[in-house]
Amino acid sequence: MEYQDLAKKDFQYLWHPFTQMSDFTSCPPLIIERGEGIYLIDTQGNRYIDGVSSLWVNLHGHRRPEIDQAIEDQLDKIAHSTMLGMANVPAVLLAERLVEKTPENLTRVFFSDNGSTAMEIALKIAYQYWTNKGVSGKTRFVSLKNAYHGDTLGAVSVGGIDLFHSIYRPLLFPAYHAPSPYCYRCPLDKSYPACALACLEELEKMVESHRDEVIAIVSESAVQGAAGMIVMPQGYMRGLREIADKYGVPLILDEVAMGFGRTGKMWACEHEKAWPDIMALSKGITNGYLPLAATLTTEEIYSSFLGDYTKTFYHGHSYTGNPLACAAALANLEIFDRDKTLEQLPPKIQLLSQWLEKFQELSHVGDTRQKGLVAGIELVKDKATKEPYPREETVGFQVIYKARDKGVAIRPLGDVIVIMPPLVIPEGELDRLMEVIYECVKVVTEG
Repeated sequence: MEYQDLAKKDFQYLWHPFTQMSDFTSCPPLIIERGEGIYLIDTQGNRYIDGVSSLWVNLHGHRRPEIDQAIEDQLDKIAHSTMLGMANVPAVLLAERLVEKTPENLTRVFFSDNGSTAMEIALKIAYQYWTNKGVSGKTRFVSLKNAYHGDTLGAVSVGGIDLFHSIYRPLLFPAYHAPSPYCYRCPLDKSYPACALACLEELEKMVESHRDEVIAIVSESAVQGAAGMIVMPQGYMRGLREIADKYGVPLILDEVAMGFGRTGKMWACEHEKAWPDIMALSKGITNGYLPLAATLTTEEIYSSFLGDYTKTFYHGHSYTGNPLACAAALANLEIFDRDKTLEQLPPKIQLLSQWLEKFQELSHVGDTRQKGLVAGIELVKDKATKEPYPREETVGFQVIYKARDKGVAIRPLGDVIVIMPPLVIPEGELDRLMEVIYECVKVVTEG
């Protein structure tokens, strides 16, 4: 089908996520037809570096032969069967592999189909854990401002981004929201490291004051992604684990975005050995091939659901443990092991760091933030005062549209330019990616 016909049908029928459609329809849409390695290829044959891994899901490149073959092999057997009261081969094997690869205290795997549902499951498990133990009054989670845990109502309730979440406030259950560890724009007006992690101290006060109510502490792992790649300062994650231990509440970590090697380690919580009691995974789990998510728990939490039917976890999805998705995930994990993906990252992480230093020279780059092969570049109207650009100027989108013209596909978070390429991006292409972004930021903000 010709591009013009596809574009017309796009505007006529599709409703795009996180997109103001009245703006979207004012420009020709980018319509992707295929992918090769780190490249997206549109219907007109133009190639783009996939600079945000197709919304943070692609790790090993598009059209990996090993994953293609694993899905084909599984199709020869069965595409789907329910997991209500039965199992399937790929789901069993994948559960085993995830338990082997995740922190050793996590022993049980509950499958679902996306990050939001993985977190929804985590919240429900944590709540029912206390009721199964006969403890009443535990009705509130402690989470962070600027948090994003997905778009289901439970996940939104523990979220903290007003732009995304405030409109749904009447539908949400109440939660306690501690200050965000946003060092560039500290909500407590302090500076790291002189602050001695004052934001963490505020969270502890919150847990202590409401200890009889607190179900669990909920946090993204190492980076608040959707808030603009806010990298948590050294010691923050370890502090969360210590507070959870001190007050005897579970720690729920959302590794949906930062898991599977994004931060330079397989799991972001590894950097400070802040092992969670419940962990949510998705995005990179299948290399972006098929929807799949997992919620892992400790044996203690799992055991609290054993016994009579009143303790059953009455939650499930039609596509839980889908065999095709699990087969893709198994092949994806095998690539990590065979290609030593994590061992290849340090030079790329260093190259990204060098580029971010160069960005600091630009007069409208207020802050650069990095964790592994993840980065955010915050653009500001005034560097001295940190004054942001007015939202209606859409500076971030101006940058990405210019980058698209130069063969780079990225997406901003407001005026934060997000960099999260596939882990397998060659250093030469990472160099090109950053050079294009640098040029576009300079032209838009200084031109």
